[in-house]
Amino acid sequence: MSDTALVIIDVQAGMFAEAEQPYQGEQLLANINHLLAQARASATPIIYIQHGSRAGSLEPGTPGWAIHPAIAPLATDTVVQKRFPDAFQATTLQEELTARGIKKLVVAGMQTEFCVDTTCRRAFSMDYEVTLVQDAHSTWNSAIAPAEQIIAHHNAVLGDWFTRLQATKEIAF
Repeated sequence: MSDTALVIIDVQAGMFAEAEQPYQGEQLLANINHLLAQARASATPIIYIQHGSRAGSLEPGTPGWAIHPAIAPLATDTVVQKRFPDAFQATTLQEELTARGIKKLVVAGMQTEFCVDTTCRRAFSMDYEVTLVQDAHSTWNSAIAPAEQIIAHHNAVLGDWFTRLQATKEIAF
């Protein structure tokens, strides 16, 4: 039994329904599909994190709330619901990981500077070995910086202390 899980954070249909698409959104989906294929081939547990907002494109039960259809979970995958940027806060994530004997997380998803960053830091603080897939998380341009710079910044900051960085093609389950 593997002690590693693939964790995909908040890659939901509503994030691709906006006028402005996530930075390199199609490549993000392709990279996550590559990770999913590898994880499934090795029977590595896959955990999707699904954000729910009170209103808007990620409101539970709305079409935008669904996991993006290009990377939809299988019946054997686990989906954890969350309301906060931290995928551990007020969720079943810790219980799911403990039940499977997971000690290592491979993380991909959305949104780089919010839920991906927060979850990586929390996982590190909880003594998980975290690998952030440096080309499998994304965001949008902000008023302060373009998405490409936000992603590069978070890769550098998280990779310096909280995570190990690897490209999609370097991940082996």
